[in-house]
Amino acid sequence: MHEREDDDEEAWLQLRPVEPLPSQCCGSGCSPCVFDLYHRDLARWEAARASKDRHLLSEEEESLSCFSELKPETFLAFRISTVDKLTKDTYRVRFALPGNSRLGLRPGQHLILRGTVDDLEIQRAYTPISPASAEGYFEVLIKVSRLTPILSDTCYQTGLMSRYVESWKAGETAFWRGPFGDFIYKPNQSITDNEEDETFVTLVSCFKTFEDIYLKTLLQEQACFWNIRTFFVLSQEKSPEQLPWSYREKTRFGRLGQGLIGELVDSCRRRPFALVCGSAEFTKDMARYLLCAGLTEDSYFLF
Repeated sequence: MHEREDDDEEAWLQLRPVEPLPSQCCGSGCSPCVFDLYHRDLARWEAARASKDRHLLSEEEESLSCFSELKPETFLAFRISTVDKLTKDTYRVRFALPGNSRLGLRPGQHLILRGTVDDLEIQRAYTPISPASAEGYFEVLIKVSRLTPILSDTCYQTGLMSRYVESWKAGETAFWRGPFGDFIYKPNQSITDNEEDETFVTLVSCFKTFEDIYLKTLLQEQACFWNIRTFFVLSQEKSPEQLPWSYREKTRFGRLGQGLIGELVDSCRRRPFALVCGSAEFTKDMARYLLCAGLTEDSYFLF
């Protein structure tokens, strides 16, 4: 009798949820976070164990086989249709959706990707670049890291997702959950899909070199709209003479700093609303520059 109780206890311990590693948190502030899901599952396990009813554990609505409906707490499987290498460190990946279904994200929202490398699970946040109206697919743009594990643990963790993404092939499966994001698009705040939307958009993109600029054709097409203007800031280029004519007037050299930010803000007829996306250090700097340029904290959003 005592041996049977020990076996039963061991069986329950094997069913206990495993606490996530720090690498499994994408760091984007999404809700529910992977740690929120762990505490939810732990509470469910404790309740099932107390009542000695394992059926309570089957209430988890986990679906990893096919797309049905996006949920922030559930990873769903999506088949990779194509993997296109745009630059030496940037990939555009298309994922298939069944039939003519749509992903269902609103502009400004993002998804969480889950990957496994060397038996270590990692999660990162990515925003689809395909139109919200796209049917039967969605696309993401992923910039991989060239960091090596020798430098530090942080660099090692950062490079793991890059290794995972670079291993992708068409026909394979990747797992996503979402949507997440506090910034929600509203009409007359942006986007060229709506002919009645009269918002004026200034897009400032930062790259190391001209060759690093991805989606050149798309960006050029967007710049043809009357209410879209584009600027490029190249940190490792020095002379416009090496650039095509169409890029020379709209390209600055060096790093994006207070001077250009102030110039762009001053050129707006009305007080602009700024959307900033980049590394933590970059967004911190941009927030400071925007405040110095006269914007208030409710006039910008940091992704």
